[in-house]
Amino acid sequence: MLTTRALCALIGGLLITVTSSDAQAQSAGIGELVLGGGDIVRIAVLQNPDLTTEVRVSENGTVSFPYIGIVPVGGLTLPQGEKKIADLLREGGFVAKPQVNILPVQIRSRQVAVLGQVNRPGRYPLEAANVRLSDMLANAGGIAATGADTVVLMGTREGKAIRREIDIPMLVSKGDSASDVPLAGGDVLYVNRAPMFYIYGEVQRAGAFRLERNMTVMQGLAAGGGLTGRGTDKGLRVHRRGADGALRIIEAKLDEPLEADDVIYVREGLF
Repeated sequence: MLTTRALCALIGGLLITVTSSDAQAQSAGIGELVLGGGDIVRIAVLQNPDLTTEVRVSENGTVSFPYIGIVPVGGLTLPQGEKKIADLLREGGFVAKPQVNILPVQIRSRQVAVLGQVNRPGRYPLEAANVRLSDMLANAGGIAATGADTVVLMGTREGKAIRREIDIPMLVSKGDSASDVPLAGGDVLYVNRAPMFYIYGEVQRAGAFRLERNMTVMQGLAAGGGLTGRGTDKGLRVHRRGADGALRIIEAKLDEPLEADDVIYVREGLF
C-alpha cells in the first residue's frame, strides 16, 4: 500500500495584468481567452455608454450587469461572453440590437489555486497548454504528510461549475491517466487533512495517528508502537461516532477495520 509520503515523492500571488494592447500581443489571441474567477473586465454596449461597466468575475464565474443582473460567464471565451450578454439584453427588451464588447483589464484566472495540505500552497500560473493535475501538485511541492489521498478539483467548464474528487493512489499506482485531468484557469485544487485515529491506554506511544487506507486495529496498535508490558489485546475497545453523531463503544477484534476518528483504548491485563 502506497503511503502519502511515497505518493508525494512520485507526484513530487502571481498577478497577470493585461491591457488591450497586451491582450492583442498574446499568441493565443484575445478571442481565445477564457474568462474565470478573479478576472476584471470592462463591458461596453455600442451607443449605450450608460451601460459601460468594469466588473470582477466572481469565484463562481458570474458577473453583475445593469438590467439583466447576474450572468454566468466563467469558462466562456470573450466572444461567447459578449454574445451571452447581448442575447440577454435583447431578450429582455432593454436594447434592440446590442453590440457588446468585453475588454480584459486584469486577467487573474490563468492561475490555479492549490490549497490545503500541500507543501507549498498558493496560486500557480498556467504557463503552458495542457497542464495537468499531477503537474500542478508537483509545482506545489506534492501532498504534505498530513494530507489526504484524494484531491478535490473545483472550477468552471463551459459556464458550469464542476466539482470532482480524484483518487491520487489510483492515479499513480494504477496508471489512471483519465484522472490526471487538464486544468483550466480559475481552478482550485484542495487537499483535505488526512483522516486520523487515536490510541490511549497501555500502548508505547499514545496519541493521534494517520489512518491509512484499509487499516485494521492490529495495524493501528503497531503504529502506536505496540502494547506495553502491562497491556493486553483482549477486550480492546474502539470508541466510534456514527453517522447520527451518537458515540458507540465496540469490543473490537484485531482484524476490525478502523474508521476516521476512531479511538482505541487498550486495557491493562489481569495477571
